[in-house]
Amino acid sequence: MTIARILRGRDDAILSVQVDTPVGDVVRLLAGNRIGAVPVMDGQRVAGILSERDLVYRLAEDGAALLERTAGDVMTAPPITVEADMPVLAALSLMTRRRIRHLPVVQGGRMTGFVSIGDLVKHRIDGIEAEATAMRDYISAG
Repeated sequence: MTIARILRGRDDAILSVQVDTPVGDVVRLLAGNRIGAVPVMDGQRVAGILSERDLVYRLAEDGAALLERTAGDVMTAPPITVEADMPVLAALSLMTRRRIRHLPVVQGGRMTGFVSIGDLVKHRIDGIEAEATAMRDYISAG
């Protein structure tokens, strides 16, 4: 299974912000959509990722002044990205090794998707459950 398979089942738009987006607007976007991170774009190019963790670390450093900064000031950069043909298990391994929870999916330099570790784990569990059901059905039919 590849990342492309996970993305194929989606029809929602990719939420993102620009590097000059005020941090306060990013916080409202994350909270309003109940998401933990957002890709930060410089035009059509993924420049970084801004996560809840980035916000907490910077809040500890900057206090309320953080809200006056921009996404580009706070994001983690450069982003670690993958292509859609990457196997899910390879992406999970990458995320575990690099201790990251979100991956922009890029093709030809343009972002085509955004996946979280939760997306990949859910896909993996669904596959394992389907295999277990097929095995039970096979055993009970025999």
